[in-house]
Amino acid sequence: MRVLEKKDEVRNLVARARVGGRKIGLVPTMGFFHEGHLELMRLCRSRCGLCLVSIFVNPTQFGPAEDFDRYPRDLERDRALAEAESVDLIFAPAVEEMYAPDSSTVVLENLVSRGLCGLGRPGHFQGVATVVAKLFNIVQPDMAFFGRKDLQQLAVIRRMVRDLDFPVRVEAAPIVREPDGLALSSRNVYLEPEQRARAPGLYRALYRGAGMFSGAKGDTSPLLNEIHREIESATGGRLEYLSAVDEEMEEVDDASDCRYLAAALHLGPVRLIDNVEVA
Repeated sequence: MRVLEKKDEVRNLVARARVGGRKIGLVPTMGFFHEGHLELMRLCRSRCGLCLVSIFVNPTQFGPAEDFDRYPRDLERDRALAEAESVDLIFAPAVEEMYAPDSSTVVLENLVSRGLCGLGRPGHFQGVATVVAKLFNIVQPDMAFFGRKDLQQLAVIRRMVRDLDFPVRVEAAPIVREPDGLALSSRNVYLEPEQRARAPGLYRALYRGAGMFSGAKGDTSPLLNEIHREIESATGGRLEYLSAVDEEMEEVDDASDCRYLAAALHLGPVRLIDNVEVA
């Protein structure tokens, strides 16, 4: 396995692999790997002849008061974990390699990104879409792999791929959870022991809520209010949002139109997001 920092080196290696008839797979990450990342690598490895993982903590998707500087980083640990999963290449560029000092071009999606996390993190999805577009142009993958925990991000990327005609097939992997239900996230390391013990209450309430929504009709408000109370009581956290949404991340008023329950919860220093599909 190789670790490269330069765009041109990645392009050259990928071009050689493509000439050899290998399908190119990309797993974009910000590093500090957990089992969810490893599952994406395994999926990529099973579908593609060349498995490339990017590690880049992207400054343009962090707001001024967010945790860019303290986001967990450990390249050597990540390298060992990726090598154990038979990853072929890690692309770990510096910020200066990805963004020119006078960079002034962005990718802005205006519909799927406007609610949910888009409200609480203005500019976040512009940063996500821009960096993923750049990675697609650098790597030119046949397939790219993302997790369903970041459900709105997945929807934004799929819309970008469709609207801008990227020749990339976007594949989604299920959410990977701890045995108690907490969705894996690199930021979970920030949780204090008591907060960590309460955190699974978010998933349990969403899961129960999905059962309430299944087959239900009419106004979503009474159901959402009940789930809201359960989440805050169980976790001791503060909900940023709890929404019933359709496939395009649009909030719905009728329970029969709900495809997912999605939530963001502030628990101590950590912002947890999760979602559950309504059957």
